[in-house]
Amino acid sequence: MPEYDRAGIGRRDNPKRLHSAWLLRVSSITVFCLFTAAPGYSQNLPNPPGAADVAKVTVHQAQQRVSRATLEAVRWSGPVSGPSARRGKSIALVAEDLRNGGIVGVAQGAREAATAMGWTLKIFDGGGSTAGRAKAFADALAAKPDGLVLCGSDALENTAALTPFALQGVPVVGWHAGAQPGPIRGTPVAMNVTTDPLEVARLTAMAAVAQSNGQAGVVILTDSRYSIATAKAQAMESVIRACQECTLLEVRDVAISQSSEQMPALTRELLQRYGKRWTHTLAINDIYFDYSIVALTGAGIPSDGMSLLSAGDGSASAFLRIRAETYQTVTVAEPLNLHGWQVMDELNRLFAGQPVSGFVAPIHLVNIDNIAFDGGKKFQYDPDNGYRDIYRHLWNP
Repeated sequence: MPEYDRAGIGRRDNPKRLHSAWLLRVSSITVFCLFTAAPGYSQNLPNPPGAADVAKVTVHQAQQRVSRATLEAVRWSGPVSGPSARRGKSIALVAEDLRNGGIVGVAQGAREAATAMGWTLKIFDGGGSTAGRAKAFADALAAKPDGLVLCGSDALENTAALTPFALQGVPVVGWHAGAQPGPIRGTPVAMNVTTDPLEVARLTAMAAVAQSNGQAGVVILTDSRYSIATAKAQAMESVIRACQECTLLEVRDVAISQSSEQMPALTRELLQRYGKRWTHTLAINDIYFDYSIVALTGAGIPSDGMSLLSAGDGSASAFLRIRAETYQTVTVAEPLNLHGWQVMDELNRLFAGQPVSGFVAPIHLVNIDNIAFDGGKKFQYDPDNGYRDIYRHLWNP
């Protein structure tokens, strides 16, 4: 069995040997323990795992952190060298749910990159359901791709569906497929492309502390089906608990795929329960807010009477709300299009038998002060750092 390095593949090993080695390790996978925030999780319950990570949060600290994160895009800090494009590759992208703006943004970037590399890209939509996901995996496997992108689905929970790809020597790269960037142990995912979700979540919660002058009354929305969402919720909760005069009202578990059905009634329920004590909502994704606005306006809450802050992904509707100053004030937007280019670059490195780049993009908070920059006029966060030309130069020297 090859020795594994931090880049996630065996040293000097090609993709087929990598996946064979992974299969040998499947039998030794340990139980993955996951803390799940239950509906109605009360602030009076004991602190959850991770709550001790932040000892104390002051308003000054929060304001400084937010100020740094709202700067315009920094210079490119990603890869500046790599293999030329392996021509004629066919890539399958299995999307958890194309109703999710983050997933759509990554898929669009991947399609741009595929064109630049002379590759073909086929997208298979899981529709946010178990049956839809199973069909998407089956259809993707039948397409006999050279590489697979797992977009928005938890890799550990879908290990069985990924195994047939590994058996055929198909390298796998993920986006938001786990709780951390990098390789995902116990799965064939050689690189999970994402910004650091814990930093994204902490920054979102810091913004609520800064906005409220340390007086926020907070509800957190998450989806416990995904390890990345649970990790974000825990990190946000940890910050709010560390703010001395902030109040954590509740952590509510709402499936992203059911947000359209559940959020209007849930918003009315929370308004009735907490009234004016509820001042800020922190969510692991912008999509929850798409379906809570009607309930807020119907209850007579003014557009500045509730602050909605999202720890990802920077959807077009989120940008529109922030720009119009209607409820949503913050999204810690991911560079979705850039991530689409990165997943394709990581696959190209695997095709060439090279380590993945391991690049983790810096986090960026979007608010009314900086929304006009770095793609904001097009209702997206698209860093103006020349990443497209840089990747093109890598692939076509």
